[in-house]
Amino acid sequence: MAKLSKLYTMQEAAQHNTSEDCWVVIDGKVYDVSSYLNEHPGGDDVLIAATGKDATDEFEDAGHSKSARELMEKFCIGELDESSLAIPELEIVRAEQASDISKKIVEFTQRYWVVPVAVAGISAVVGFLYLRKK
Repeated sequence: MAKLSKLYTMQEAAQHNTSEDCWVVIDGKVYDVSSYLNEHPGGDDVLIAATGKDATDEFEDAGHSKSARELMEKFCIGELDESSLAIPELEIVRAEQASDISKKIVEFTQRYWVVPVAVAGISAVVGFLYLRKK
């Protein structure tokens, strides 16, 4: 097999997520399976659901045969750019921000207290009427 020269990011692969244009990523390789969707034994929805993420685990769990793995090579269009898989930085929240968030939650519940009270009241009435019928 020739060395693959084209690198794709996961975001690029995820954009190809329709039955007319479907790419999947398995074992660090990108496959354009658009022309294979109708022939896939598991159905096209399985392949379309695999776009936008690394589908290696799902592929391995399905127990594909050696011939299926050989057939895959026909659809390989490149490799996944591993540098695009960097872990995003976590947002650090200061103590003041955390207290602001809790204050906003308390304000929200005080402002809209009628919604949970109405739900509880309606539930109680429905329960009472249901038990009364029996």
